[in-house]
Amino acid sequence: MDFSYSPRCDELREQLLAFMDEHVYPAEAVNEEQRDAAAHPWDATPILEDLKVEARRRGLWNLFHPEEKWGAGLSNTDYAPLAEIMGRSIELAPEATNCAAPDTGNMEVLSMFGTPAQQERWLVPLLEGEIRSCFAMTEPAVASSDPRNLEASVVRNGDEYVINGRKWWTTGASGSTCKVAVFMGVTDPDADPKGRYSMILVPMDAEGVTVERSTSVFGYQDRGGHGVVSFDDVRVPAENLIAGEGQGYMIAQARLGPGRIHHCMRAIGMAERAIEMMVDRAKNRHAFGMRIADKSVVQDWIAEARWRIEQARLLVLKTAWLIDTVGNRNARIEISAIKVVVPRTTLWVLDKAIQVHGGGGVSDDFPLARMWAFARTLRLADGPDEVHNMVVARREIGR
Repeated sequence: MDFSYSPRCDELREQLLAFMDEHVYPAEAVNEEQRDAAAHPWDATPILEDLKVEARRRGLWNLFHPEEKWGAGLSNTDYAPLAEIMGRSIELAPEATNCAAPDTGNMEVLSMFGTPAQQERWLVPLLEGEIRSCFAMTEPAVASSDPRNLEASVVRNGDEYVINGRKWWTTGASGSTCKVAVFMGVTDPDADPKGRYSMILVPMDAEGVTVERSTSVFGYQDRGGHGVVSFDDVRVPAENLIAGEGQGYMIAQARLGPGRIHHCMRAIGMAERAIEMMVDRAKNRHAFGMRIADKSVVQDWIAEARWRIEQARLLVLKTAWLIDTVGNRNARIEISAIKVVVPRTTLWVLDKAIQVHGGGGVSDDFPLARMWAFARTLRLADGPDEVHNMVVARREIGR
């Protein structure tokens, strides 16, 4: 592996760092105020909309997409350092650059597997930032980490599919600009487990779609919400099916590889910001006659935070390089590994930063508590730690 950035990556890093310093960090407090005052807490604030305009003006838009037809045309290896920078302001920077989940994954699905008509209707508006989307897979009634448990149905009826099911953790569904769901359901319950499922595009204003509520995350309401959504005899045209019947599992695997790189590098960005905050706080607070930074236990935390972050970053960059060179399937073990290692690393660093901040660390006066809540969800999102450990262990046992 070559550990140097490509010229294109290096140029975009400098531009993105400048955007963060000049616009994103100063907007964080304003965003908090505007969100707290808003009648609809899941919608984008005015300051976030302003950031989108500025990011697009600077050419910092759709950086995630690997095809030049649709975006920046960067490899996973080149995009990873940019995702890390965005993760330093997790609530603003990803969406400001149109690089926020779940839209990124849905846009990649549509660009890889969508028909021209699907791309024209849904992909182009998503790439333009005119609408947002959600991904409806997880179900409240079953353990959805095992897709064989999914109960939602997608049944062909003439020129339409009839959709029934109840989903939750449908991130983004509560936002007023969310216009389409990528819905995963069972089309053939008797098929091989990997061939039972299909994905289909469901307009959020279709008859029978009801957003019941949004679940909180450790008491926080996230941008777009995490919808509990019921689908009752929802009818959509057959041409809304993505790729074909029984292709849902395959699409999910294609979607999740790069998506996990994005999640993990953003988490490393949070960890980097946390260690900076920890060091700054330790240097400027005194207790028992000395700076907190001069206490050996705090120095141990700072040192360990640094090497934990470096180890995690190297593993993610290796995984990104493998996806670029040998594909998702041959990077499966590394993809599972980073999904366990990085959230645990980020949580460890955040915990120590919170401890150094004392009571302030658990308040909303600093971003640490909200970042901790976000990082903790990553141990469940896109598969819990236990599933990824099972994948790695089975490979080792089967060698």
